[in-house]
Amino acid sequence: MDNVPCFEAVTDDVRVVVQTFWLDDQSEPDEHRYVWAYRVRIENHGSEQIQLLRRSWRIVDGQGRIDRVDGDGVVGEQPLIDASGSFEYMSGAALETPTGFMGGMYHMIRPASRQHFDVDIPVFSLDSPHHPAILH
Repeated sequence: MDNVPCFEAVTDDVRVVVQTFWLDDQSEPDEHRYVWAYRVRIENHGSEQIQLLRRSWRIVDGQGRIDRVDGDGVVGEQPLIDASGSFEYMSGAALETPTGFMGGMYHMIRPASRQHFDVDIPVFSLDSPHHPAILH
């Protein structure tokens, strides 16, 4: 995934890789609006097809305020990921502070066995050029 820093987590046979991108053109620091895009790739290194059913995010801004987001699927989909396959999507986050971080969990199922399981989403930092160099 390009030369952008990657954050990754592996749960059993599922690898989740996240890259973040500062969106200067959508951010308005004078209005306390800081916006990032993030790209997520979910890799199935197992021998069975899996499906992402739900997501649970924990978003923390630079002042320690926590926002929890839960919902069905990602970007309007509940993707099926074949054995040795992957799924990639882009999404975004906006904060009122120039820095923060987020992470969470994907709630999955193995359709063949109906086995439910959770996959870690790595914690990743959201840092803007409007904040002194802080790495979470």
